[in-house]
Amino acid sequence: MEQLVARYSAPLRCIVLLLLLASYWCVYQHGRSVERAEAAQASAERDSGDRLAEVIGERGARHEEQRRAQAQEEARAHAQEQRTIADAGAAGADAAGQRLRDEAGKLAATISCPATDTAAIARGQAATRAAMVLSDLLIRADARAGELAESYDLARIAGQQCEREYDALTRQARIIR
Repeated sequence: MEQLVARYSAPLRCIVLLLLLASYWCVYQHGRSVERAEAAQASAERDSGDRLAEVIGERGARHEEQRRAQAQEEARAHAQEQRTIADAGAAGADAAGQRLRDEAGKLAATISCPATDTAAIARGQAATRAAMVLSDLLIRADARAGELAESYDLARIAGQQCEREYDALTRQARIIR
């Protein structure tokens, strides 16, 4: 028996050593596969959370963009209403200005004096020329005043529209701070 043990002890030791190494190798490989699976699961959870945060962020940004667009559209509509009102007021002022110009022309035409005295005729002509100059000055001043009023109305309306749009755009930023 001693011979049998001596004869097979070296190969048995090698087999036991190989089995031991193989078991360690299998345990090591199993640990690596478990670690890879846990890392993949953690990566998937992180990616899922990132996608969820991205979707929520996009939804919030889309909502904010829609709110801003709606506020701008409301400001534009309000400005258009104001321009319509200003145009109607300008048309009324133009009609009144035209009546005033007509009356000034009539006044200038009736100033002449049908007298027989040459001095009276000269004074009448001078008065007629002065009335015509004043009438022309009134016509030009009224036309310029109408132009200035129209420009002022348009600039005021545009400024108010800009202010409303700016307030609508920055309202959310002020709420966040």
